[in-house]
Amino acid sequence: MSAPRGEGAPKRGGEGMFVPSYIFLFAVPAVSAPYLAIMLRDMGYSPVWVGALLGVFAGAGIAGPFLFGFWADRSGSYRRPLVVSALAPVLTALPLALWVSPALSAVFLALMAVGMRSTAALLDSVTTIRIGSSGDYGRIRVWGSVSFIAVTLFLQATPFLRPDSAVNIALWLTALAAASVAPLLLLPPAALRLAPAPPAGPRPGGRGGEAAPPVFSARVLGGLGIIFVISFSMSAVYGYFPLYLTEVLEWDVVGLMFAVGTASELPVIFLSAALIRRFGPLPLLAASAAGVSLRLLVWVFLPFGPPVLASQLLHALCFGTYFPAKVYFVASVFPPRSRGRGMSLFVALGAGLPSLVGTMVGGAILEAMPGAAGFRALFLIYAAVAGLGVLAFAAMRAGRAWEERRAA
Repeated sequence: MSAPRGEGAPKRGGEGMFVPSYIFLFAVPAVSAPYLAIMLRDMGYSPVWVGALLGVFAGAGIAGPFLFGFWADRSGSYRRPLVVSALAPVLTALPLALWVSPALSAVFLALMAVGMRSTAALLDSVTTIRIGSSGDYGRIRVWGSVSFIAVTLFLQATPFLRPDSAVNIALWLTALAAASVAPLLLLPPAALRLAPAPPAGPRPGGRGGEAAPPVFSARVLGGLGIIFVISFSMSAVYGYFPLYLTEVLEWDVVGLMFAVGTASELPVIFLSAALIRRFGPLPLLAASAAGVSLRLLVWVFLPFGPPVLASQLLHALCFGTYFPAKVYFVASVFPPRSRGRGMSLFVALGAGLPSLVGTMVGGAILEAMPGAAGFRALFLIYAAVAGLGVLAFAAMRAGRAWEERRAA
């Protein structure tokens, strides 16, 4: 993955120092992604409340990562923001499970989400800055997926503290979040400190080192729009797919399903730098939108065990192409000195806001249409939303072709 000009190349082997942080960090969403909705349901909340609280969890990503990114950029060091954000789930998971009240649950979920989303955005920011033009983000990020798979499979098979109750899920969140702090503390201070601002100049954008576009250009706004619809539609996967498995299919394989999906993304993330150099980030984002739509349609029209299991392989498109392409897209727009705020802004507008809306709308749909019919309606609507990302990319290509013909 190429990086903006002015980012220094790391010392030989410098990329590897971030691998432990990705391994331990992504053990935490390996608990929250499959089991947070189950945790809230076990606490006694109805579908509409589960949707509202998941919306709070998603919406907290709107402000939190931006504030932490501003803190990191302003201070010139990522260490304290990373450590503080990583500690948030440690301090909130058990109180969330033990003190059941809508107001308290919303507060604890918001604080947990601020920490989890901020840590991920900050780590991606400092990694892309530090590895420079000689680095390969995908080969580092893939270790986070390996960790996610290992933890989900372990939780699926563990004979003790099974993640089938709110307290057990909270205990796993607390323990793994506490462990994620250690590798952050062991990173050398120089790796988390921003270098002086480079001289002003063009930054590579898409392929071939073309200059980065203005933030309010059609390319940037169109890319943000595609990211938005993907995040909106994926809220059905992260928020309601576990409930669909347990309540509609009556199949206790939540951990296995998430492990299969994450395993499918490994080769794509590992090769993401080559894919981005070949195709550019926007086509990969459009392919991701198409994958999300197809995955949800499988759940609508083939609601049986084998097709649903096979559909998890589409996670290679839904996330495997999406996440590296999104990170590269943001890196091509924002220079190193504002990368923390830029990455956090895209997390907020492209992930936090659509996830907030998607989870809350999903809860309302399931409350209005209980049972299998509600899940079918939810997945069908969200598949159509994801399809808008493909249409947006097609419109952007048509507009660019028209401008080129007009200029000629």
